[in-house]
Amino acid sequence: MTDPTEFVNTAPDQIAEILVAALPYIRNFREKRIVIKYGGSAMTDDRLKADFAVDVALLSFIGMKPVIVHGGGPQIGELLKKIGKESRFVKGLRVTDEETMDVVEMVLVAKVNKDVVSMINQHGGKAVGISGRDGGLIKAKKAPPARVAGIDEDLGLVGEVDSIEPDLIASLEARGFIPVIAPVGAGPDGKPYNINADTAAGALSASLKAEKFILLTDVPGVLDKNQQLVSSLQEEQADELIRDSIVSGGMIPKIRCCLTALRGGVPKAHIIDGRVPHALLLELLTDQGIGTEIVREGPPGV
Repeated sequence: MTDPTEFVNTAPDQIAEILVAALPYIRNFREKRIVIKYGGSAMTDDRLKADFAVDVALLSFIGMKPVIVHGGGPQIGELLKKIGKESRFVKGLRVTDEETMDVVEMVLVAKVNKDVVSMINQHGGKAVGISGRDGGLIKAKKAPPARVAGIDEDLGLVGEVDSIEPDLIASLEARGFIPVIAPVGAGPDGKPYNINADTAAGALSASLKAEKFILLTDVPGVLDKNQQLVSSLQEEQADELIRDSIVSGGMIPKIRCCLTALRGGVPKAHIIDGRVPHALLLELLTDQGIGTEIVREGPPGV
């Protein structure tokens, strides 16, 4: 985390200029929901974890409404290894039998979620952790393997979002809480389903009519055919990058969940490098921003 003492030698007028430059963004996003998918190095590097917590607390203090959806794949894999159970993936999706689902829920809800909440609260925020199963927040259904992975093999308790019940989030926000959500959904029979965190966050952004959807990743953003960062894309351009195989691998589902958010009414989605200290503040409160923004229509704006 940035040490406040680093600013001791900064001239007061420079500090004032920084604050004034952020004012238009603070004004425009005040009382607006910002859904953030938290994952990658920002979840494992101690300094980046602290930076993230400070950023989220600050966004809340200045009147924004951050909603956090977190992953936890590496932590799940570590516990499965400790108990002697092999992790198996098909097209990037974890095959999830009932025993694995128990571990998934244990790690995401009882460990990772509580760690994120504690971290934000330590830095002055007022976070509360919930699972997608709480209050019927995320209603899930079994994900057809042919559609999500292009295969016929049964993926077990891998789910997809069926519907979102946003009232729980609104109730928490009304009491000043920052919701931190573990991406486990409840099936029609109450059975838990393992939902990809990116997918859950994109669907949640659309349902909540968020002002912005931000994905923290371990890459600078979306790259063009020359491997140069694309700072801004419109919806159709993002689709073209997938169709033309300019983007591939893990970036494809990230773009698709951004498009889900946009088509659900979110004005802008952002794919940013969570390895950059204070990435959230740089994206939300500066002219330049970082990473790639994807917009529904029209020229980029604030």
